[in-house]
Amino acid sequence: MSRIFWDTNLFIYLLEPNPQFSVMTKELRIKMLRRGDQLLTSTITLGEVLIKPMQAGDAERCRKYERAILSAAAVVPFDVKAARHYASIKTSRSIQAPDAVQLACAASAGVDLFITNDNRLQNRHVSGIQFIVPLNRVPI
Repeated sequence: MSRIFWDTNLFIYLLEPNPQFSVMTKELRIKMLRRGDQLLTSTITLGEVLIKPMQAGDAERCRKYERAILSAAAVVPFDVKAARHYASIKTSRSIQAPDAVQLACAASAGVDLFITNDNRLQNRHVSGIQFIVPLNRVPI
């Protein structure tokens, strides 16, 4: 069993149709379930996923997305431990604050794999995260 953290974009691919990445994301989730992997994400993911339906005034879709994420993943809070990781990550000024929060939450949870499609994050080295990889190169 691996502890696998999904960046926001993967949940968006899972919840909203994306011709390039939705099928790949669903197949990854099926593989993870078969292997018994634990899915993690952060509270910022939940907030980011809710933006579009909230802008549309779609309260039902907000509830649906929130239920889906909370039932599928352990949601890691941005707490004191994550804040320490955040400070360490932000010493490299090349990482934007929301991305640093995601990485900090994943690092504080001690994940094996952080999956993203954000090219700026791929292949970075963050203490507490074994590997950061793009969706199309997930090694499972």
